[in-house]
Amino acid sequence: MATVTVVRPTVSQAAVPKICLSNFQKGGLGLPPRIVIQGRPAVGKTTIAAQTPDPIFIMSPGETGLHTLIDSGQIPASIPNMEVSHWSNLMDILEELRTAKHSRKTLVLDVINGFEKLANTFVCERDYGGDMTTKGFMNYQVGYRTVAMGEWKLFLSALDRLRTERKMMILMLAHTGVGNHKNPQGDDFNRWMPMFDGKAAWEQTFAWSDAVLFADYEVHTTKKDDQPTTKAKGFGGSKRFLRVNWEAAFDAKNRYGWTEDIDMGNSGVDAWANLSAALKLNNNGKEPSNG
Repeated sequence: MATVTVVRPTVSQAAVPKICLSNFQKGGLGLPPRIVIQGRPAVGKTTIAAQTPDPIFIMSPGETGLHTLIDSGQIPASIPNMEVSHWSNLMDILEELRTAKHSRKTLVLDVINGFEKLANTFVCERDYGGDMTTKGFMNYQVGYRTVAMGEWKLFLSALDRLRTERKMMILMLAHTGVGNHKNPQGDDFNRWMPMFDGKAAWEQTFAWSDAVLFADYEVHTTKKDDQPTTKAKGFGGSKRFLRVNWEAAFDAKNRYGWTEDIDMGNSGVDAWANLSAALKLNNNGKEPSNG
């Protein structure tokens, strides 16, 4: 049998910086959080986002919730906002936010599942000749994986640069719908799921975020004891909460040690006050450094 020799490229030792124990550090970095708030339409996601420190909104095509809230006098008309209809425009705006002079402290992306559609269209046209069928982009779902491993990673990296270089908090909003969860440990079941076309981009976003919160109504169900086979009746819905930990019914997580859901109160002001208190944010919208 022939011997296979693996040739590794040589790297100049001068090009490799020397590190030692003195390079280690203590404490955190004091960077603003990366948050996703998902939930059904009109649950209050945008009203929370409007209360964040000095927000600027970038909206995906057709997202008019912010404008409706402004027109009805529920949130200030002074919030800068823009709707983008092309993936390249979105990436250009993110770069301008990084390099241009401005005083914005929070970037709100409303909604990220809309931006995923823009990324899918962009990659389909660039790499698959605009063919969205099973002969092109949809061939074994390869297009979605191409998006997740390429443009979506670049998107998340651009957001990280805004966070580290401009100290901007990143707040993503996402619509949810009921979908079937493929359960590798047993029977499949329905759950609330972000309305992404491809699951790979959402999985990356979920892993990248510091907190993924599910905005939800408090709902209870009841059945009559003598009619156990009938459908349950639902009641409640007057109280809203941000669910902070994963459950079978929805995705959620946090890196802050929260165990109790966050009360959204009666307004976006209440909801943001409770969320920012849980985050222990300072006046600049940043997490306090423990260094």
